[in-house]
Amino acid sequence: MNQHPASVSTIQPGPGLSLSYGYGTDRGLRRELNEDSYIAADPVFAVADGMGGHEAGEIASGLCVRALAGIPQVATGERSITAAVLQQYLVRADNSIREATGARAGTTLTGAVVVEQMGMPYWLVVNIGDSRTYRLSQGRFEQISVDHSEVQELVDAGEITAQEATVHPRRHVVTRALGTGDETEADYWLLPVEEGDRVLVCSDGLTGELADDDILRILSSVADPQEAVDALIQAALRSGGRDNVSAIVVDARNVSNDDGAGTTAPRLTSADGDEVTLPRPQASEAVTQPLPAPVEETADHNGEPDDDRR
Repeated sequence: MNQHPASVSTIQPGPGLSLSYGYGTDRGLRRELNEDSYIAADPVFAVADGMGGHEAGEIASGLCVRALAGIPQVATGERSITAAVLQQYLVRADNSIREATGARAGTTLTGAVVVEQMGMPYWLVVNIGDSRTYRLSQGRFEQISVDHSEVQELVDAGEITAQEATVHPRRHVVTRALGTGDETEADYWLLPVEEGDRVLVCSDGLTGELADDDILRILSSVADPQEAVDALIQAALRSGGRDNVSAIVVDARNVSNDDGAGTTAPRLTSADGDEVTLPRPQASEAVTQPLPAPVEETADHNGEPDDDRR
């Protein structure tokens, strides 16, 4: 099993927002390789879930994270990257994955980047595929990202229920991914950071084993972000551990600007288990354009593409 030492970080750049976070990944109980990669460094928190098997998925997710780590502001910690620039680096990741794997492998990506606009902090959530980003804010727990998957499209069309989607035979087929298929555009949401916010970024190896209620129970009862990550991963393993499991938990404190309304750039469409996640052979048209909101990021752990902790 791949391993990487655990770490908890608290970063408070000046008198404003303070972030505490934990992160971790596990190969799971049935997979030979860990094809998840992640970047966890203020202000970029993202998980890439590779698909393709035979090490190709690991290559795809690693190239994606390397691309994010190559954004210039990652080294400086400046919160000045726009969503358009972020999309540009995802296009670079898409191209490098296709070149390295012959378009036979791909990766999902989801995460949150801390953005400052006129002195106010925001979460810029990015998503492509069926990994997920959640937020627990002011007692409300919600999935921010929307899955790009065939079953989510069926749910949106009213053909199946969300509960039926969890056991549907096509639940592992994604409709967007980097490195393969026709649709590579990410979706973006811009949400104001509120005092006490807790953000969870995770691969579908977690959500395939734990219902949202189980996730909420752990996030609500375990105060330390690293301990929350550990508890989530262990719970997923106890539930079967059929896939690689990765999670990042980020807590926001000392939020100086507690503005009410969030600006959202959502999308029109959007699940998960035991088998391998697959790209859909022929994707239809992309439906969401990137939100041109300023954002900033910083690197992953040592810039490494695949950090394994257990």
